[in-house]
Amino acid sequence: MLDLGLVRSMLSQEHGLAVVSTTQSDGRVLSSVVNCGVIDHPITGDRCVAFVSMGRAARVGHIRRGSEVTVLVRRDWKWVSMTGPADVIGPDDLRPGIDHEAVRLLLRDVFRAAGGTHDDFDEYDRAMAEDARLAVFVAPERILGVAP
Repeated sequence: MLDLGLVRSMLSQEHGLAVVSTTQSDGRVLSSVVNCGVIDHPITGDRCVAFVSMGRAARVGHIRRGSEVTVLVRRDWKWVSMTGPADVIGPDDLRPGIDHEAVRLLLRDVFRAAGGTHDDFDEYDRAMAEDARLAVFVAPERILGVAP
């Protein structure tokens, strides 16, 4: 059986690149490429896949509306996909116990979990705030794949 260990292993290659898909209100699927990492959810503590997104991205609207998220990772002839409900935490989506300072640090944590590095985190923080970026956490309800 595949688990988040395989997801993490595959994400650790190629800078965490994955295809993230959400469902639009008309039922069509929207897919985009993002950098993902495996991290503990800041509220539940459960392991999940997370990524940083622009707050105005269409996928965020779909998630706020209740769309599940599928994360697909492919490396050579191996692939794994994980689907589940998603949680958005950001400047416009604060949660109990998570204020703006916690969001700033959380965005750094998700960025690092996705393999990101930065020479100037003050600049990183400024860019994240300017774009109203937020963190998306996807719970693993279904994991499928082929890992020869």
